[in-house]
Amino acid sequence: MTRLALQGAGLVRPAPRRSAHRKKRPRRPMVGMMLHQDASRFAWLPGDDRQYDLVVTLDDATSAVYSGFLVAEEGTASSFRALSEVIAAHGLFCELYTDRGSHYFHTPKAGQAVSKNVQTQVGRALAQLGIRHIAAYSPEARGRSERAFRTLQDRLPKELALAGITTIAAANRWLCQTYWPAHNAAFAVAPAEISSAFVADRTGRVRDILCIQEERRVGNDNTVKWRRLTLQIPPNPLRRHFVRAVVRIHEYPDGRLAVFHGPHRLAVYDAQGRPDDDAKLAA
Repeated sequence: MTRLALQGAGLVRPAPRRSAHRKKRPRRPMVGMMLHQDASRFAWLPGDDRQYDLVVTLDDATSAVYSGFLVAEEGTASSFRALSEVIAAHGLFCELYTDRGSHYFHTPKAGQAVSKNVQTQVGRALAQLGIRHIAAYSPEARGRSERAFRTLQDRLPKELALAGITTIAAANRWLCQTYWPAHNAAFAVAPAEISSAFVADRTGRVRDILCIQEERRVGNDNTVKWRRLTLQIPPNPLRRHFVRAVVRIHEYPDGRLAVFHGPHRLAVYDAQGRPDDDAKLAA
């Protein structure tokens, strides 16, 4: 009898199915084609047992770190901050590869596929910028960033100790000015192609895209509520008042706020909800 016939008669067990062979994914050939963003929670500061998140954004083609800073906890604001830094320095890119954290994706069922219909604030912003957002479904899929974090956990606390740095603010200044240039010189690789997929932002809209956006209805006193703040809308030539109008609140990564009616920016505020004329002029 053939093996197939023997299996059918129950005389031979079928051979176990082999798992798919996984190969290391080749790098994108050009910078700006795909970026990875991830965070690692670790006791980074010397003499401080508290753990902080190191948020790193690096290029798939080279493993060069374009943005990296410490925060108490990663989230929407840290993602927007990192994306703002990268786009300001290099331009818009094609794809962003991240884990399935709740600030990146909405996942209807834990451990299952991310929603294709419900967007987070980060997902909405990337879609507006035309950047494809790719979800990783295993630690292996985030190999570039995982390998970078292994190196950083070994080296960075020692370097911070040698530099005598013990606070987040000092660490972030030093990372930007000193550490990342040296890290990239030591660990980044040359891209397969010298061309770049980065595109300059010519619209000037990035700042008002990389922020939290939510709609609110204006109250009878011409104010709008945002979290625990009351934002007073100042006189505007657009109309006598905005009572009952639906406006859009923008909360920027630095905590500042703005109120929009359609495309019109009505006012800018500091993080405490006070009118911020300097921010309005700089925006």
